Amino acid sequence: MEPVVTVRDLRMRYGAADVLTGVEFDVSAGEVVCLLGPNGAGKTTTIEILEGFRIRSAGDVSVLGQDPAHADEDWRARTGVVLQSWRDHPRWTPRRLLTQLGGYFAPYSTPERQRPHDIDLLLETVGLTQLADRKIATLSGGQRRRLDVAVGIVGRPELLFLDEPTAGFDPQARREFHDLVRGLARAEGTTILLTTHDLDEAEKLADRVLVLAAGRIVADDTVDGLSRRLEGEAQVRWTASGERHHESVPDATAFVRQLLDELGADVHDLEVRRASLEDAYLALVQQHEAGHGEAAARLFAEVTR
Repeated sequence: MEPVVTVRDLRMRYGAADVLTGVEFDVSAGEVVCLLGPNGAGKTTTIEILEGFRIRSAGDVSVLGQDPAHADEDWRARTGVVLQSWRDHPRWTPRRLLTQLGGYFAPYSTPERQRPHDIDLLLETVGLTQLADRKIATLSGGQRRRLDVAVGIVGRPELLFLDEPTAGFDPQARREFHDLVRGLARAEGTTILLTTHDLDEAEKLADRVLVLAAGRIVADDTVDGLSRRLEGEAQVRWTASGERHHESVPDATAFVRQLLDELGADVHDLEVRRASLEDAYLALVQQHEAGHGEAAARLFAEVTR
């Protein structure tokens, strides 16, 4: 199968400033891919180009088999967008809003994918059944964000863009939202491309992480793969005979087995720690911000090998 998204040598210039200088990546059908990067790295610019909202300076982009810059209405019906914020309709109810928006997608149904979503089922999916007929102005921030997602998926998109989806959420609302996104990917087979500053969110949601820095993709890997390749050794800590011990080892599994064989029940408080996504991300970004171009290039080669 061809990738849902293909980006080659994507470049974007604003005046004399080069924001994107050769971005390249693919996204496969059904993947949840997270785009990470520091402020000003070009995440929003990249996503807006893929959505067809911004015209690139150079490069080749294919989304669902078309160039977003020249895509037609049928293509737009196959994509969904959840913006970081949008102006809602406070006097409307969720049911009325979704019914109105859903009507626009009906002409684009196919035998493989009927559009729009059944509104009652959609309200249930996003957890708004009990609030379906309340005015939107009375909903909490987390409830409105659920409605944002419902608006983005009412047309049953094949590809969904999420921009900072849980900004301002409390921990409970964030957890519920993560469950919702994972459910979409599993139940609908929806391909999801999201941007976030929340590394914990990326670690929980993403099948694959792209790190954008200095106008390029400097890492493209799974969370585990990125973390393991950036830190070759694991940190093993344990307590034995009343003393705390610490070792850095290349093979934590083999080391722990040997440790337990030798000390058995005398081993307590055993823990193994590898590099987290945050460790990996900060290492990559700091190298680029420090101007270590050669070191970053070697690191990129290692991460994507």
